[in-house]
This record gives sequence, C-alpha cells and structure tokens, in this order.
Amino acid sequence: MNAIVEVKSISCHYRKEMVLEKLSFHINEGQIACLLGPSGCGKTTALRTIAGFEPISEGEILLRSITVSNTKKTIAPEKRKIGMVFQDYALFPHMNVANNISFGLRKLSSAKIRERVADLLATVGLPDYQERYPHELSGGQQQRIALARALASKPDLILMDEPFSNLDVEMREQLSHEVRQILKSLNTSAIIVTHDQQEAFALADVIGVMNQGRILQWDTAFNLYHEPNHRFVADFIGQGVLMKGYLVSPNSVATEIGLINGNRAYTWPKGTEVDVLLRPDDIVPDKNANLKAKVVHKAFKGAEIMYTLKLPTGSKVLSLFPSHKDHNIGDLVGVRIAADHLVAFNYT
Repeated sequence: MNAIVEVKSISCHYRKEMVLEKLSFHINEGQIACLLGPSGCGKTTALRTIAGFEPISEGEILLRSITVSNTKKTIAPEKRKIGMVFQDYALFPHMNVANNISFGLRKLSSAKIRERVADLLATVGLPDYQERYPHELSGGQQQRIALARALASKPDLILMDEPFSNLDVEMREQLSHEVRQILKSLNTSAIIVTHDQQEAFALADVIGVMNQGRILQWDTAFNLYHEPNHRFVADFIGQGVLMKGYLVSPNSVATEIGLINGNRAYTWPKGTEVDVLLRPDDIVPDKNANLKAKVVHKAFKGAEIMYTLKLPTGSKVLSLFPSHKDHNIGDLVGVRIAADHLVAFNYT
C-alpha cells in the first residue's frame, strides 16, 4: 500500500526538554490512525510536526514520499495538502456555514464552489445548513462543519486534535462513528489525537499508544487490549490487574489461583517471576467452580456488572457478570480463569 505519511525517527525539543524521542510510524492511503496517550505525552506535538507548525531536531517526515520536515527545512503548513480540525472547531463566527467551508477554495469558480459546498454538506449529513451561522449550531454540528471545511480542498491527510473533547459522552460516541464513516467513504487518510481510548477504538484502524514522547505500541485495538507489549500499555488500555506468578513452561504460569495457560510462548527460564495481566473478561462466573471470591465493589454497566472480587488469598481481581443476576456486596461467587491470551511481564 502507498504511504501517505512517514514519520522517521523524529525528535522534538522545547527549550531543553525532550518532547518527542525518535518517533516512527507510517499511515497508508485511506487509513485512519490515532495517537493515544495521557496529557503531556507528546501526541499533540507529534501532530503539529506533521502539520508543519513545529520544527524537528532529528529525523524526517515525508508526505507522499516527499520530505516536508527534517533538520534543515520545514515546508510551510499551507503547502502540505493537509486539512486540520481543531479542538475548538475554529469556525469563523461572522461567516455562515457555506462561507466557512469554502474559505480556502478561492481558486475555483463560484459554480464549482457552490457544488463543492453542497457535496460536503450532504456528506456530513447537514444538506440544508448553508445559511446557518456557527452560533446557531450544536457542538456536534459545528464539528461536522469543521470537518467539511478541512475536506474542502481535497487534502491528502486530515489531522484532528482532540476533536470531540468539548462534547458530551453520548454525542462523542455518535460522532466518532459518523466521522469514521465519512472518512472511509471518501478514502481519506487521517490522524486523530486523543486521550480517550473508547474514542480511539471507535475511530481508528491502527493506534499508537504514547508515553513520555515515545510510541510504546503501534497496533490494532484488539491487540492493544489482548496483547499489550509494555506494562504501561497494559495499564493504560482497558481495565485489569497484574497478578504475581512464575513461569512453569514457555506458555504457562503458576499463580495463586491456579495455572494459567495461554497462546503466547516466553523464552525466560523456568521459574522466572512474572506479573500476569488478568482482564475482567478473563475471570468468568461459574457457580460450580471451586474458587470462591467475595464481592467487595460493583459497577452497573447495563448489560453487564463489573465486580471487584476479593480472593481467598486477599488479592483482588475484576470480573464482568451478565447483569440479569445481581450480587450484593459481601456475597461469595464462583469464578474460573478463562485467560486465552497469556500476557506476562518479568521484573528485568
């Protein structure tokens, strides 16, 4: 596949502080990627270097195989064929929707501009909003207009910085799916920056989990959840606990609740002390199980209830139960291990 953007071992400093350290990834044509991580991890700076707003101190950035940033040059943002969608939408309040969308289309004829605006409004599901002003729109509608404006010049790449952070949870989830459908229908490549993993899961084909200026894992949502390759990723993505154990074979670990076998082989010596990642879906209810655990906390989630369970040893695990059976705090429940994905970390 053809790479739209290639980020090759870039570093970026702010004064004397390292913000990005040897960051590398690439985005293929039509692919949606997400940079996911906590505040201050460098994800917005990475987006700004791709846009051309920040210089790099090491490495190289290429768009369609053309170098746009290295240590010697930085091509101006307006010459990169990139569309930007900002956190605050950045719509012009004194312009109506049609003029906001067409702002960067001065080289087209009036008829072509009207046609392009109408096509984009239809694409984002707001076909009759040409004459509205930003203050007359909801937050979700403003976001879709901001996306339409970014798409107006038919860019090679769309960059979105925390695009849904100003919206409520329900609207954020709905817009995530809508924006993905819009980008996919146009075969437009995009990079989205967010700290919200559910937003990343809903939008992206591939996700880079960042911390302290580095990408720790570049992978699908499924693999980030089930096959994290770093302790930080295991902790940041999803929920779960790390339980101590030791390796008894390349693909099995002995723990306080029994032997855990999985689909991954480790090369550490037999007896190596490890921490095993146990997700809530690895601990399943089984009323006939010998292992009994006490309910110490519960969180109702609609179709499921997340229980915090205290094991006989005193350790705690998380488990998802179907919500048709409601257990009380202090109840003993039977559980068993169903950890198909063996994820272990040693202490070195």
